[in-house]
Amino acid sequence: MVTARDVRADILISEVKEELKKIACIKPPGWIYYVKTGVSRERSPDQEDWWYIRAASILRTLYLRGGKPVGVERLRTKYGGRTGRRVRPEHFRKGSGHIIRLILQQLEEAGLVTKVEKKGRKITPQGTSFLDKVAAKVAKPMKPGRVRVP
Repeated sequence: MVTARDVRADILISEVKEELKKIACIKPPGWIYYVKTGVSRERSPDQEDWWYIRAASILRTLYLRGGKPVGVERLRTKYGGRTGRRVRPEHFRKGSGHIIRLILQQLEEAGLVTKVEKKGRKITPQGTSFLDKVAAKVAKPMKPGRVRVP
C-alpha cells in the first residue's frame, strides 16, 4: 500500500492543498494578503493559496514525525530562514508563530490533528488516513510491489 512517505513531497503537498480547500474548517483569515511569513522575508507570498500550501506542509511534517508531538517553536524553526542585514553577516530567524498556530488550530478543528498537553500537536488516525488516501490517489502503480510517482 502506498503511504505519504512513498510520494514526492511537492506532488503530495499540491494534492493535499486541493483537498484541504474542500474542508470548511480550514479558511485563511482576511489579513493574509498583507503579512509576511516571517521576519526573514521581504514580501508577502506570491501564491494566492499559500495558506493551504503551508497547512498541507505542516500536516505532512506531523505525519513524518510518526505520532510524536511537535510544538509551534519547532515548526517556527522549520519555516524560518536567513535574514539579510546589508553588509553584516546573515543570521537565522524563525518563521511566524501566529500563522503556524492558527493553521494547527484549524487542522485540530477539522479532526486531522490533536493536541498533546505541554508537548505540542500530533496527527490523528483520521489525518494519517487522509494523507495516505491522497498519496494513493497520486501514485500510479506500475508493477506489483513498485510505485511510479509522476
